[in-house]
Amino acid sequence: MSDITLYSILYIEINLFSIILVMIIQFRTLGLSRMVAQRNFSMSIYSMILLILSDTLWALMENKVLPYSATAVIALKDIYFFSASLMCYFWFVYFEYLQDSPLVARRGMTAASSVFVWIQLLLILINHFTPITYYVDENRVYRRGMLFVSLYAFSYVYVMFACARALHGFFTPSKKDQRRKLFKLVMFAFIPAIGGLIQYVLPRVPALCASLAIVVLVLYLDWTTELISIDPLTKLSNRKQLLFLYEQWTRNNDEHETIYVVMIDANRFKSINDTYGHIEGDAALVRIADAMKKGVAKYKDKVNIARYGGDEFVIIARGIGEEDISEMKKEIGRELQELNKKAKSPYSVTVSMGVARIDSSEGLSFSDAAEIADEDLYMQKRSLR
Repeated sequence: MSDITLYSILYIEINLFSIILVMIIQFRTLGLSRMVAQRNFSMSIYSMILLILSDTLWALMENKVLPYSATAVIALKDIYFFSASLMCYFWFVYFEYLQDSPLVARRGMTAASSVFVWIQLLLILINHFTPITYYVDENRVYRRGMLFVSLYAFSYVYVMFACARALHGFFTPSKKDQRRKLFKLVMFAFIPAIGGLIQYVLPRVPALCASLAIVVLVLYLDWTTELISIDPLTKLSNRKQLLFLYEQWTRNNDEHETIYVVMIDANRFKSINDTYGHIEGDAALVRIADAMKKGVAKYKDKVNIARYGGDEFVIIARGIGEEDISEMKKEIGRELQELNKKAKSPYSVTVSMGVARIDSSEGLSFSDAAEIADEDLYMQKRSLR
């Protein structure tokens, strides 16, 4: 078997593997597609499947596994480039939803941003009458036309804009706590873009299809992790993740290191729910979560914040002292006051906090540590009453 034949088989195998992987992920995420952002993700996946499928069929024709036809080659290239444009557009809209962009707040703006998709379609249609992007010559050899690069350019507009928006957010002080998320967004757009450029220079290397499949797999694993460990309302760790981390910290920490458990409870939360409704109650919980994130920001990996249940939150901390814990509590209170002012709601959210100081050598379970923190918390509650 020749090297060319082996190379072709490898190309087709990589593409087929990519299709199967992407289709499995799409099937597994169908339940999420009811959300607007996930619908756009699903549409990008369907476009991606068309792209990989058309590329695979073209490879089969090129290597004479399927009958070669000039008409079929042009049709497959039409599908390939139009599905690439659609994929980039839906991918871009999905990223904008993840960033809570004003661009997706209005349907008209979202529709207007699809202009490059329609330009791409127009170029493909014109190409049937005047071969300016790709064609099959008289020797039945596929060739690139003088405007071939424009097919990449109109798709890459969405990729570059998404990367630029994410990078801008990365260096914006107000989005400091979202930098990790924004960095991932840049990578999810950047890696397939690099794969596409490699395939542009080396057409026989299926870099685009492989990179797309890898990125979708990473996104799926990221979703799965989030569903398992993140509270959907506040985007904090959930109770299960909190207990897991506490166990890891107490088991692996230096025996002389102190761990702090801070129990946080919203004051008079029931009255907010009863008076203003559960939507406002949820908004109050998100406000508390945001204040906590900002209040502990400078401690980074030394703390973990979680929603324990209802209007109860927990912070576990290690590698810091009592003065840091005291300052952290004050900072959370200050941030909450600022958020109350910005919200201009008819109520102000306040919290009470109780602290338990645990030595690693004590080997206390989380429930025991939480009980100690609860006692301190309820002393504060009594003083408020």
